[in-house]
Amino acid sequence: MPETRDERRAAGARAAGKPGKAVPRARTPGLLPARGAQGSVGACPRHPERRDEDAALLLLAALAACAPRRDAAPLPGDTVAPDVALLRGAFVAGAQPDGNSVLLRAPQGLIVFDSGRHAAHTQRILDAAREVRQPIAAIVNSHWHLDHVAGNALLRDAWPRAEVYASDAIEGAMRGFLADYRAQLEGALAQAPDGSADAAGWREEIARIDAGARLFPTRPVTATGARTLAGRRVTLGLERNAVSGGDVWLYDPATRTLLAGDLVTLPAPLLDTACAEGWREALARLDALPFATLVPGHGAPMTHAQFAAWRGAYAGLLACAAGDATDADCKAGWLRDAGPLIPEADRALAANLLDYYLPQVLRAPAARRARYCDAEAGR
Repeated sequence: MPETRDERRAAGARAAGKPGKAVPRARTPGLLPARGAQGSVGACPRHPERRDEDAALLLLAALAACAPRRDAAPLPGDTVAPDVALLRGAFVAGAQPDGNSVLLRAPQGLIVFDSGRHAAHTQRILDAAREVRQPIAAIVNSHWHLDHVAGNALLRDAWPRAEVYASDAIEGAMRGFLADYRAQLEGALAQAPDGSADAAGWREEIARIDAGARLFPTRPVTATGARTLAGRRVTLGLERNAVSGGDVWLYDPATRTLLAGDLVTLPAPLLDTACAEGWREALARLDALPFATLVPGHGAPMTHAQFAAWRGAYAGLLACAAGDATDADCKAGWLRDAGPLIPEADRALAANLLDYYLPQVLRAPAARRARYCDAEAGR
């Protein structure tokens, strides 16, 4: 099978001294969100239903959801701001990635921003809810890539009344990119030798895609605007022609925190299903927001000034790709301009990703570059 993005990531990890072979995937992302819109989650004291044996914990969670306690314990994970915590995703050689997940405490329960891909990552979210004795009341998916949305099925099994907010781009992805990716996985399974170490991972990916409507939003996000999620006032933004044809960001004015999804990623921009120029325009809109801290879809949180540096590095990469410089020079420019934001251990991965994206996306024929630049036409 042709080399996939995850194989390119694994090659970068191997270059950094990490062994492993990655699972095949389509040459564009095998990730996934849903659609979301405005509305608030259920009111107290009617608590969100959960299929769980611990009825006492359910009651406590429902009562706790009625109003946040002044003495509430910190949320599990890395503290981003008061009542905002990050559960870091990871690129791991030999496995598909998980994106970052963020928890926000709200009066009626937890808001989850992105649910991850693997069951182990999503279980961290469920464990966090149990630890703080609060229900999962709302899920926001930044986009439809599987490392950001596949965990929806487990979260909704546990908390069936949780509302899901995301764009409707997943519907087109299910008919197009994800259907193609599923066929690629089926083909790999058909050719795999008995006892293949990769087969289990491919079957798991197929099962994630086959979750279908369980990954879809219950509240589609169709425009940028203020929403009340589980009693917490936030702004949900929508960018149609950027990373995935339907990218949702969340701005929390109480803490001046922006959750950007894959509109910002480290160690490099992930361009598989991107409209590069539309993405550049979306970054300008993000820069206009009064945030103090931004949480990217992959990588560590950054300040507004660091985001400005990332944005400048991205613009420089596009300008270089449009000019006469060599791919090597453009790659070196990214590593220079974004270098302070890239951990040393991730520099080989960044270089490996750009070795693909420069010739195959940014300098591809015009039709390939424009392929994902008309999200409305694909809906």
